Amino acid sequence: MGKIRVITVDDSALMRQVLAQLLSKDPDIEVVGSAPDPYIAREKIKALNPDVITLDVEMPKMDGLTFLEKLMRGRPMPVVMVSSLTEAGCQTTLRALELGAVDFITKPKIDLREGMEDIADDLIAKVKAAAVAKIRGAVQAANGSGQAPAPRVVTHLSSAMIKTTDTIIAIGSSTGGTEAVKEVLEVLPPNTPPILITQHMPERFTKTWADRMNQLCRISVKEAEDGDSVLPGHALVAPGSYHMALVRSGARYSVRITQDPPVNRHRPSVDVLFDSVAQYAGANAVGVILTGMGGDGAKGMFAMKQAGAYTIAQDEASCVVFGMPKEAIKLGGVDKILPLGDIAGAVLTHVSRLS
Repeated sequence: MGKIRVITVDDSALMRQVLAQLLSKDPDIEVVGSAPDPYIAREKIKALNPDVITLDVEMPKMDGLTFLEKLMRGRPMPVVMVSSLTEAGCQTTLRALELGAVDFITKPKIDLREGMEDIADDLIAKVKAAAVAKIRGAVQAANGSGQAPAPRVVTHLSSAMIKTTDTIIAIGSSTGGTEAVKEVLEVLPPNTPPILITQHMPERFTKTWADRMNQLCRISVKEAEDGDSVLPGHALVAPGSYHMALVRSGARYSVRITQDPPVNRHRPSVDVLFDSVAQYAGANAVGVILTGMGGDGAKGMFAMKQAGAYTIAQDEASCVVFGMPKEAIKLGGVDKILPLGDIAGAVLTHVSRLS
């Protein structure tokens, strides 16, 4: 593969310039064009045939979401959204991920040029991951459907099944994970054992995402707070910029939320969650590693397996980016490799054997 060809779409001339300068620092990336609005972007895409586009959420003439939806219907391709850290920006960005955007970066609130320099490595990594990502819009187009199928409901977990709160389900994900986790959670019954989730995402976004999951799921989902109890029928999401770890006092599980240094360049880190689950839940745990770039979670999943936990990795075919699951498999920490659609059922089948 040659250089990754990128088009930047943003109504701010300064932002287009900064994005081009930062991306061009990487020898594997070439910024082949830019556009101030979706109409010009459409013509540039036709003419220049880029591998990835960066797309501003808020633009005049046609907003980024509308353009993204049209793009995913007519010419699905890897898109990295450029978002603000406002509440509205969070909501819009999560909708963009539902529509098929691969990932997003957030604009700094002040001093755009210096703030973007601080996230240059993250921007470059996300563009590179997007270039090799599987685009869900393309799959839906091949099926002749503009919409994802309605979620199946896993019903074989009887209401009398859970006799103990000892079982813990730990889930880790990154690029593509917001939709992958949703597909797992949506089908779970209300009496599912406690779930802990670390998804790489900035602060503010994790609460917006957790609230969205809470509306869609039959289990309760919330952004975790320090000291929250770990309870059946509830999922706790690690807050952006904070690690989440499981702790135990007697028979009671809870979570500890800290701002300890990043692990694998991430905070929250999947390894921090998985290591704590290995330590405190041992064989009474299930670990699930989903789509994402990098290797965060691989060592933690190995620790879970060594402690007797049952571990599952999403398979390559259903991953947006087969990075984190691949590393966990290579390390020998995975018991089962499954398509995304089979993971919830496999988790519940295993849990029913533990009870």
